[in-house]
Amino acid sequence: MNVSELFIKRPVMTSLVMAAFLFAGLFGYISLPVNELPNVDFPTIVVSASLPGADAETMASSVATPLEGQFSLIAGLDSMTSTNVLGATQITLQFRLDRNIDGAAQDVQSALAAATRQLPTNLPAPPTMRKVNPAENSIFQLTLSSPTLPLSAVDEYAETIIVRSISSIDGVANVDIFGQAHPAVRIQVDPDALAVRGIGVDQVTSAVRNANVNLATGQLDGPSRAAIVQTQGQLTKAAEYRPQIIAYQNGAPVRIGDVANVIDSVENPRLSGTYNGVPGVTLAVNRQPGANTIAVVNAIKAALPGIRAQLPPSITMNTTLDRSQSIRAAVSDVQTTLIIAAVLVVGVIFLFLRTVSATFIPSIALPITIAGTFAGMSLFGYSLDNLSLMALTLCVGFVVDDAIVMLENIVRHVEEGTPPYQAALVPTQDAGCHPE
Repeated sequence: MNVSELFIKRPVMTSLVMAAFLFAGLFGYISLPVNELPNVDFPTIVVSASLPGADAETMASSVATPLEGQFSLIAGLDSMTSTNVLGATQITLQFRLDRNIDGAAQDVQSALAAATRQLPTNLPAPPTMRKVNPAENSIFQLTLSSPTLPLSAVDEYAETIIVRSISSIDGVANVDIFGQAHPAVRIQVDPDALAVRGIGVDQVTSAVRNANVNLATGQLDGPSRAAIVQTQGQLTKAAEYRPQIIAYQNGAPVRIGDVANVIDSVENPRLSGTYNGVPGVTLAVNRQPGANTIAVVNAIKAALPGIRAQLPPSITMNTTLDRSQSIRAAVSDVQTTLIIAAVLVVGVIFLFLRTVSATFIPSIALPITIAGTFAGMSLFGYSLDNLSLMALTLCVGFVVDDAIVMLENIVRHVEEGTPPYQAALVPTQDAGCHPE
């Protein structure tokens, strides 16, 4: 007894199994993530460090080299590449596919702690690390621009309002910012003014460092109460830096504004972005591994009206990328293909056999097999993407061909005088065999 004969002899069991297939396929289809490509997670970690003003060679020798020496000791490291530019270093660590990304991140963190003593003491912040997937592209992009506000103000709105709101949405991994312009104060020292007064650049640096501090001041204790002394030691505007004293000469103070041009600017004036000719900031949203791209994009779009209400009217927010559109189009094309295939199968069979019962059999075989496929895809962790949808479209043709061959063989045996029950059993053993 083969599998087909078992189902033919037990019609009640067959009906229950087919119903179970349909319900399992329905739940499987709902739970399947919908993405552009299959989810492949490469264990990759990117380490970034910055030292403003240092050239690429200095970054390579004083920052990248000590870090690379520690990273080379990590087990499972497949490749390591570093990029050094003016004031910044980025090291990409690619691990073997069988290496757990969380364990690798702990090893990288330990290596960073071990390399701290070898790094320059004037780093503004310790090196940072983050997990990335080089095969993953952003699924949604927003661009903020304003014809009236400075780019630094637009960037501040983007980082404090939009990034925080979108990052809290379920399924969003992180939000990258391109063209960002952090506000900063630039002190452009005049060498001639320093030479006339006999002041070195190191004295100006010390004055800036000593004037811009944020330390605990302490408290005043009385017999019955205590008061906390609060001071604002950080300077954020150019006007606050100009009157700071560098040194005293002949009893008169030499201030920063006397030997330098102090202006409000951005950290990197050479970094900028534009949208339709207007300076702007672009936000790229990345999804978490296994998240449903369409569901994540829908959640982001639902949150945009509330985010837009928090922005000033002078800031324009435009959607520049939406990968869910191509995914929706692909899913729609496959659905259309499946419907066309089902209509053609039913139409061709009814045209040649002219039997309603014979036409009904392949018309229900197609949706049942597709539903079972969705259940299996959900069970094994697959996703609805361009590759799986293409494979599903090809498999539809195989299912249709097999159904037509089996049905035609059964009808042939019935026309030869075989009882319908026996005619259904015979093709399961010699399906596709035709007498000459």
